Formats: sequence, C-alpha cells, structure tokens
Amino acid sequence: MPRSTEYADHPVVGVGGVVLLGDRAVLIRRGNPPRQGEWSIPGGKLELGETLAEGVRRELLEEIGLAVEVGDLIEAFERVFEDQQGRTRFHFVILDFLCQAISEGPVAGGDASELALVGESDLDRYGLDDAVQRILRKAFAMSRRRS
Repeated sequence: MPRSTEYADHPVVGVGGVVLLGDRAVLIRRGNPPRQGEWSIPGGKLELGETLAEGVRRELLEEIGLAVEVGDLIEAFERVFEDQQGRTRFHFVILDFLCQAISEGPVAGGDASELALVGESDLDRYGLDDAVQRILRKAFAMSRRRS
C-alpha cells in the first residue's frame, strides 16, 4: 500500500515531463495537495523499483493521456512545504525531463483537473511559480537549439 507523502519521514522523489506540441507546452492544473488548483508541469512521485524514465512515462500517460519518449533532464530541484507549526508537511526532490509525444492527445486525467497548451509568451498568464516558469523556459530553449 502506497505511503502518504504528507509528513513522510524522508524526501519523496518526484518526476515531471515537459511536452512541447509545436510551440506550446502542456500544463495541468493540480487536482490534489500540495499546490492544488495551481498550474504546473505534469508529473508525480516515482514508485519503488521504477526508473526515472519509467516514472515519467507512467505519470504523463496517467495525467495527460500521452505516451512519451523521455529526453534530457531539464532541471532537478526541491520543494519543501511546512505547516503552521514549522513541521515539514511535504518534501519533494523533483526531476523534470524534456519529453516528446509519441501518441495522440493530450487529455486531463489522474491528478490533473484541467489541461492547457501554452506558448512561451503566455506563461505569465498562468500564475506559475518561479521554478515552473524557469523550467518551461529552459525546455523551450532546449527545443529551439535542437531545431
């Protein structure tokens, strides 16, 4: 039975995938805490025995209905959320990868309550935090260098 990530006794590894469809990135609105209701990069926690690439593929299939090829690491970072008493409520170490869609879609599912396709010039309209904006801008830049 999966353990809760809330008040865990160790950091939890999270994986995410930035999927660019043409000149737009796939964003999801989070359906569960932490960051419930906020726009973000699709992803979730890595399961025991799963490789990073396997976790990214599974999470993106669950959250946005896309089969993907997992590419280069964009960035690794961490998120720590404390409660009002200063106890660590959530602690995630997150690795986000640039991904290429290999199926049709996307559609919102799993933890994603909503989905949007967003161009780089429109990122400011989605209330994204600094880390998400930075990672998305890096992904757009990586994609341009490959073109």
